[in-house]
Parts: sequence; C-alpha cells; structure tokens
Amino acid sequence: MTADDILAAARQCLGTKFRHQGRLVAFGLDCAGVAIHVAREIGAGVIDVSGYGRTPANGQLEQSLDSQPCLERVFLEDRQPGDLLLMRFASEPQHLAICAGETIIHAYEAAGLCCEHRLSSLWAARIVRVYRFRGIA
Repeated sequence: MTADDILAAARQCLGTKFRHQGRLVAFGLDCAGVAIHVAREIGAGVIDVSGYGRTPANGQLEQSLDSQPCLERVFLEDRQPGDLLLMRFASEPQHLAICAGETIIHAYEAAGLCCEHRLSSLWAARIVRVYRFRGIA
C-alpha cells in the first residue's frame, strides 16, 4: 500500500454529500466516514465507532484514533501525503482530513460535501495530531 493508494481511495469520495455518521459514498459521508472508507479500500483493519455527536467532546475522537490498530501517530512536522489529520475548530479536536500534500480531502459540513482544497495556513493551524496508516511503502 502506498500514499497514492490512500489518495485514490479518498478521491473516490469527492462530491459525496455530507451526512453526519455517513459511511457510504452513495448515501453520504462525514469526515470520519471518509477515513473509514479509505481504510476499508486499502484493506486496513479499522474499528468503526458510531453514535457520536456532531461535535465530539472529552477527547473522544482522539481516543478513537489512538485505539485504531491500522494507525500510528507521527510528528506534526513529519506529515506527508496519505496521512490522516486530526483538526480542531474550537477547543476540542473534532475533524478529520486526508493530507494530499498541498491540499486536504475531507467531508466538510459547511461545504455540504466531500471536497479537496488548498491546505492554507488557517487549515494547517487547525492540525493537532497526524496519524499514518501502518504499512505505507
């Protein structure tokens, strides 16, 4: 598995409507749904967590990522294409995106769909953790 495989899987989601707790490209995805889709497409063992609110609290999202057997934390400065980014809008980390180099791929409720756009300084400042899928060549 390579970063290109991850990005190809993430780009399958582009244009999919935003749907809270969505897990199927045909019916809608949220940011976690994009990550789950990618993990399944690349054959990574992933534990899907359901029943979460629109704004995860008490470190719920970070704890879920830390417990994933298919992910490992890497340093922020070692971020590379194919990595999963944990982001914060307010006080709690509550959003996920796939790093695609100078862009990110994510299901973004404000846009109403899964999109790819530039990783601006504003978006980069939101990154609090970086995770890499295990076994990336």
